[in-house]
Amino acid sequence: MKRLNVLRNSVLSKAFVLLLPLLFGIGALGYAAGEDAAEGHGEEAVHAEAAAHGEGGHESAGDVIMHHILDSGVMAFEPFAEFHLPKIVVGGFDISITRHVVFMWLAALILLLVFGYVGSRYKSMTSRQAPTGLANAMESLVEFIRLDVAKSNIGEGYEKHMPYLLTVFVFILLLNLLGLVPYGATATGNINVTLTLAVFTFLITQVAAVKAHGIKGYLAHLTAGTHWSLWIIMIPIEVIGLFTKPFALTVRLFANMTAGHIVILSLIFISFILKSYIVAVFVSVPFSIFIYLLEIFVSFLQAFIFTMLSALFIGLATAHEGHEGEAAH
Repeated sequence: MKRLNVLRNSVLSKAFVLLLPLLFGIGALGYAAGEDAAEGHGEEAVHAEAAAHGEGGHESAGDVIMHHILDSGVMAFEPFAEFHLPKIVVGGFDISITRHVVFMWLAALILLLVFGYVGSRYKSMTSRQAPTGLANAMESLVEFIRLDVAKSNIGEGYEKHMPYLLTVFVFILLLNLLGLVPYGATATGNINVTLTLAVFTFLITQVAAVKAHGIKGYLAHLTAGTHWSLWIIMIPIEVIGLFTKPFALTVRLFANMTAGHIVILSLIFISFILKSYIVAVFVSVPFSIFIYLLEIFVSFLQAFIFTMLSALFIGLATAHEGHEGEAAH
């Protein structure tokens, strides 16, 4: 069964591809995550002390919004309880577990469980049986990424990139959606996480380009086929172009996932700032619900855009069109 092979080879048997950005992401959070957690502990102590003395006990709207957006070392389930995550320092590097790391682990676990279940369903099916339920939905997802993203943008040899593209799409989608559930946190709203994913796309793109054209062809591509007298201009431009692509991936995903949460929280706080039930009923609540529903769509859209652009960058780096003309010129 061709579809069965695509599903198993792309996700189930190569799911370790997901673990790489997770492990690298924890390291990428590094000092920033640990310092945010430490600052969060310190700020909480200051607020608690101020509240005990009756001074500064109320946080401003901006403080609450930033507390929700930024990473921290506390899992808060207000008004029920809160848990302080362990602080870990190894060799002078702070790799403390933060709530964004926890939600990355949760997304990885959900992905492995879902596709593990789907893979077991396929193994028990005969060649004449059609998938149903969750297996059918996952097969449709695999076919969509395979045909409309990988094959259409990369072309020949797209199969070898399917495991990464499919994994990164589902991983980003889960992270986006987990940020919309109660007490959730959007790990893709952390620029360290989006940067890590963009770096993986960058590395895979460069390796694919070298494999497709060889070292000589890869270096020749940096000259854009121009006369040697223009290399002093073209080579720096081409090198800068290599790094603007992962930068665009990083900022696009980070900014879109952060902006939506800020807008929702800002709309909610308008009614509290103005102290008006009319504003709450006719402005804050309906517009917040609208933006929330829009964020669900944006979660899918941003996962698709990141995956599609990754496939496009790989396709452009491995394309052979025009190289023969450049060599002849």
